[in-house]
Amino acid sequence: MSDDEAGVPEIDPKIANAARIYNYFLGGKDNFAADRTAAKMVLSLAPEVRIAALENRDFLTRAVRFLAREAGIRQFIDIGAGIPAARPVHEVARKVHRDARVAYVDNDTVVLVHARALLGRSPGTAVVAGDVRAPEAILDAPELTKLIDLGLPVGVMLIAVLHFVPDADDPAALVRQLVDRLPSGSHVVITHLSDGGVPDDPRIAHVREVYQGGLFFRSRERIQALFDGLELVEPGLVGVNSWRRAGSREVSWWLAGIGRKP
Repeated sequence: MSDDEAGVPEIDPKIANAARIYNYFLGGKDNFAADRTAAKMVLSLAPEVRIAALENRDFLTRAVRFLAREAGIRQFIDIGAGIPAARPVHEVARKVHRDARVAYVDNDTVVLVHARALLGRSPGTAVVAGDVRAPEAILDAPELTKLIDLGLPVGVMLIAVLHFVPDADDPAALVRQLVDRLPSGSHVVITHLSDGGVPDDPRIAHVREVYQGGLFFRSRERIQALFDGLELVEPGLVGVNSWRRAGSREVSWWLAGIGRKP
């Protein structure tokens, strides 16, 4: 067993896992039968989810490219990074800045094992065990502070992670805690599942059952509130598939936005 794997709890392949389900939606191979069964159940309810997941990933690429090229961001913190997929943040950012630095953060055992093997050994990257519900601990983690200078603008990625945070943990307050520690010029990128203005849609309840109630679809207004105190970059809060991309439909399972700290 490697040092990276020491002390990591055993993975139970018989229990579906959110990170592996998402990996399946993206066409990845890092999933088990239980994950594929759960994913297919979701797709039977809402076949568009697979396309929405791919659009969400494509938005991540566009957002990182925007932050690097137009905002001049050279360091990133990807919270809730998920199982490594094509075009990870550091590869996209380094097409603009060869010295871009990225800290990948997750609290999922499955993700950490894959990330340490595939991402953590690249110079200028770090893999940090951390939970979005404990933002101070993330920003104070030694692995992060060795790499990321919090005195300089940072791009914080919160891609498809806050909809796993229950209301009791106040996701908007968690974002504010992160923002309070960042310098002016930093940007926060958020994508979040929307209820589409129809919170009573029976498909939402069925999909939440697949995730054992741990998935929270929120209204546009509540997602917009996640950006309080930030200046929303044009075009504001829109579907992940239409952010700075002409000709795309507006409707999406995910809403996306980028906020700049004044």
